[in-house]
Amino acid sequence: MRVVIAEDAAVLRELLAQMLTMRGHEVAASVADADALRAAVAEHRPDVCVVDIRMPPTHTDDGLRAAIDIRHELPGTGVLLFSQYVETKYATRLLAQGSAGVGYLLKERVANVAEFTDALERVAAGGTALDPEVVTQLAGAGRRTEQLSALTDRERDVLTLMAEGRSNGAIAQRLHVSAGTVEKHVAAIFAKLGLPVSEDDNRRVLAVIRMLQRDPWE
Repeated sequence: MRVVIAEDAAVLRELLAQMLTMRGHEVAASVADADALRAAVAEHRPDVCVVDIRMPPTHTDDGLRAAIDIRHELPGTGVLLFSQYVETKYATRLLAQGSAGVGYLLKERVANVAEFTDALERVAAGGTALDPEVVTQLAGAGRRTEQLSALTDRERDVLTLMAEGRSNGAIAQRLHVSAGTVEKHVAAIFAKLGLPVSEDDNRRVLAVIRMLQRDPWE
């Protein structure tokens, strides 16, 4: 993977760069503010960016706004938000811009290096990697649609775990059911959400977006 890191904490920024380099990934740029992030992405065209939300110049949501711009201008670029905060309004806008390649992890909840790099690789490959707390808050802020109301409680459990980026096998282990049962739930979710088989779209990601999506300008 070619990666751009945007993190204003110098020590963490260098640790992330060293960690990814040691695992064989190319860190094309490591920057400390949102404007430098935009410039680095335009220059290096990375597979994925690691982006802190609260960065210079205002230390509010500059990193997240830059991520939204990047997804608008270069939709194929993966974005992994890596922050201490859950920002529901703009995070929903980011998710609404594309059906693949978005992640959101909370710094204090990442247990180990492997967990972080696995999530980053999923995002670079077009998947999702959302912390369970992020899913909870975004889904709570989202607007329930008629399609979502048709899901059973267990189907919602499966969809929530899909949002975390878990495979069918991992979902089966978490819910203590068979892999075949999970496959049936996933198929039912796709049918109820009106997501037919497509060569271009990742239906798992589209289902997650449908769950979290609300009016991004609210």
